Amino acid sequence: MPEDKLLYQIGLTLIPGVGDVLGRKLVSLCGSAEAIFREPKRHLRKMPRVGDLLAQAIGNSEILSRAEKEVTFIERFRITPLFFQDTGYPHRLKSCIDSPVLLFYKGTADLNSSRVVGIVGTRKATDYGKNVTRELVAGLVQQQVLVVSGLAYGIDSCAHRYSLDCGLNTVGVLGHGLDCVYPWLHRPLAERMLTRGGLVTEFLSKTKPDRSNFPKRNRIIAGLCDAIIVVEAGRKGGALITADIANSYNRDVFAVPGRVTDLFSDGTNYLIRTNRAALVQKADDIEYLMGWKESAARVQTVQRKIFIEMTADEEKIVKYLQENGQTGIDEICIQTGLQMSKVSASLLNLEFEGVVKCLPGKVYSMD
Repeated sequence: MPEDKLLYQIGLTLIPGVGDVLGRKLVSLCGSAEAIFREPKRHLRKMPRVGDLLAQAIGNSEILSRAEKEVTFIERFRITPLFFQDTGYPHRLKSCIDSPVLLFYKGTADLNSSRVVGIVGTRKATDYGKNVTRELVAGLVQQQVLVVSGLAYGIDSCAHRYSLDCGLNTVGVLGHGLDCVYPWLHRPLAERMLTRGGLVTEFLSKTKPDRSNFPKRNRIIAGLCDAIIVVEAGRKGGALITADIANSYNRDVFAVPGRVTDLFSDGTNYLIRTNRAALVQKADDIEYLMGWKESAARVQTVQRKIFIEMTADEEKIVKYLQENGQTGIDEICIQTGLQMSKVSASLLNLEFEGVVKCLPGKVYSMD
């Protein structure tokens, strides 16, 4: 029965000492979550990273007892469980090494939407930050992006609220179970999101919103998205953690600049200054950097590519990018055998001609 399968999947997440990486490894070795619980202890002890204590813990009957209560909760409130092997599991998140073994989702949005953007920032948003967030969301309506954030005070809640107001789907990633909403003042907002978006978490019901849960929550925000936009942030806090995680996942990271004297622009300015994020001021910047700009200008650009005259160096670079896709400038130099000065000059000319485009981190691709 499906609930029996779910019972063992939940149980896997409850085994002390088994995290997301080891959990997936055990499923790979045993074939399924259920098989892990049915595997003889003598076999478990022989598996990599599984010792006597862990083998003993897997056989603890209290684990499946707790899992059974969670199955009842899931069925009662019509929550959708997403195991990492399920086809509905977010494919972007699945590619991350530390992605959750199991997610719990309630909502209407497709977590595998074609374009997903995370918008995060400080809990103490200024009028500047709120206005920028509103303009960014409104500017992305044409792209029909799914907006993801953390349902926290400040920029997060603004991103959710403005998305709903503009008719965009928006998903909140929680640092607790789906049996509550934190902060509780956002309960009306969360209820709106269930009809146009949703709520997702890796935590079981009755899990309190402890401080240690939120960095884990942030990795899900980063993993679900194509890009992360940091609107306002101090030098410390969840927004910068999310940006760092997104960079480690090879996601695009964007930051909105602010005045050097503004406390909550210190973090975004730092991300830009240290090349951890590309500077963006409006939605058009994001569309351009993500390659989402679909217009008549693109058709003209394609025609222009056919007829422009290129030097031998430019032809070599174009041929390499056509065959290999997005590539950093250093790698282009190595693979083409051209000096950095020649590659830089050629790329600049090709960019002016609309043949190539420059992405964050000095990465280039065909336009």
